Amino acid sequence: MTQASSDTTTIWLTQDAYDRLQAELANLRGPVRSEIVARISAARDEGDLKENGGYHAAREEQGKTEARIRQLEDMLRRAEVGETPADDGVVEPGMKVTYRFAGDSDDEAETFLLGAREMEDTTEGLRVYSPQSPLGSAIIGKQKGDTVSYEAPNGKVLEVEIVDAVPYTG
Repeated sequence: MTQASSDTTTIWLTQDAYDRLQAELANLRGPVRSEIVARISAARDEGDLKENGGYHAAREEQGKTEARIRQLEDMLRRAEVGETPADDGVVEPGMKVTYRFAGDSDDEAETFLLGAREMEDTTEGLRVYSPQSPLGSAIIGKQKGDTVSYEAPNGKVLEVEIVDAVPYTG
């Protein structure tokens, strides 16, 4: 496996985001799961399941909860927690990256964190792009001053200049 492909399977999280996701997982596995099972059991006791809206709603909620549990387990298994990358100007997960589109002025530059989208509510308004996003995957391994082209989801090829890349200190 190459270094680049290993970087895209790792999810970089701050310790705070990791702890929050762990707490959510524990809550879903425990109280939430138990409550849904109790609702399914109570609805099942009411009789005819074909026309039992409460039963079908609880089963649907159970499916969504189990899917979220699997998603969290996968994320936490692949998480790289709290290790701040080196301050060497090279873009990698855990970096706060400032970029601008080719031809834009310095005051049109935008900054984001390259990391897991699940961190967004812990970054005080700083947007988070994943390393797997079109922009994220195009700039990994690049340095301050590099210009990179990538294909946006709408099929348009965009060119960006990396203005700065510093470790995110949260």
